Amino acid sequence: MKGVLLVNLGSPKSPEPKDVKPYLDEFLMDKYVIDVPYLLRALLVRGIILRKRPEESAHAYKKIWWDEGSPLMVLSERMHKKVQAKTEVPVALAMRYGEMTIEKGLQELHNQGVTEVLLFPLYPQYAMASTLTILVLAEKIRKEKFPQMKFTDVPAFYNKPDYIKNLADMMKKNLEGYDYDQLVFSYHGIPERHIRKTDVTKSHCKIDGSCCNTPSSAHAFCYRHQCYETTRLVVEQLQIPEDKYTLTFQSRLAGDKWLEPYTDVEIDKMPAKGIKKIAVVTPAFVTDCLETLEEIAMRAKEDFEANGGEEFLAIPCLNDDDSWVQTVTNWIEEWAVAETVNA
Repeated sequence: MKGVLLVNLGSPKSPEPKDVKPYLDEFLMDKYVIDVPYLLRALLVRGIILRKRPEESAHAYKKIWWDEGSPLMVLSERMHKKVQAKTEVPVALAMRYGEMTIEKGLQELHNQGVTEVLLFPLYPQYAMASTLTILVLAEKIRKEKFPQMKFTDVPAFYNKPDYIKNLADMMKKNLEGYDYDQLVFSYHGIPERHIRKTDVTKSHCKIDGSCCNTPSSAHAFCYRHQCYETTRLVVEQLQIPEDKYTLTFQSRLAGDKWLEPYTDVEIDKMPAKGIKKIAVVTPAFVTDCLETLEEIAMRAKEDFEANGGEEFLAIPCLNDDDSWVQTVTNWIEEWAVAETVNA
């Protein structure tokens, strides 16, 4: 019997420091997120970052928290329910971090008799700190708890036509009647070394301005290339002039070289260049979360206006949009039918 496990990032149980701290500990101690030796990671995370960060993050979470709970959790659950209503294939929802664990999701499917699981990381672009850590943990749990299960992974869908159409349509709907000076594609940032670590060729990814445009097998796992390709395809579909959009990376940590240009730096400079009216879309996420609702829609907006900007539009993620739900359902059905035929 076949089933699906949708996996998103996760969230603290509440926006209080006592719940934010263990969540951040689990997240930042992941060796695929901060990829340094364990002792150094523990020193950085538990000796430095977790001394102040839980209170700061809790303050940010409180600004976006809904009555029903974490927006990411609520929106993920809404999307999950809509997908399940459209297919007879059992679909479970899990988070990489927090209480809604991957093990619980697999157990739920196992209890329904599922033996073949489609692992579906809800990230359009592949990265070791998002996609890979989900796949590695799921496989570890499978070996330990569900050895009879068989996994199939959903590859990065950054360039799939139906996803691109969903994203472009969401942008078009929100941009209607909004005559922006600049459209910012803001992707989640990662350290440059992550790009090199996931380079299957071990030589292609030089981050030199040309490697992402030169065909290579490395692109199947290159986050930077996939961000640029998502942008190119959406720009092509919406026919956005080259001088009307910018690609940036957000959410960096201090101390390392991260992908550039940085979202906050670029947005803050725009008003001085005469760019007074902007829109920002965050295509690294399919679900609105702290990084989209607080970092972009609140903080980036405040900074833009403080620097002389006049209008700021944050475009929502796909969330539980009906067209996106239908796309996910279609992919699930295609897999289920293909697997059945092959069997």
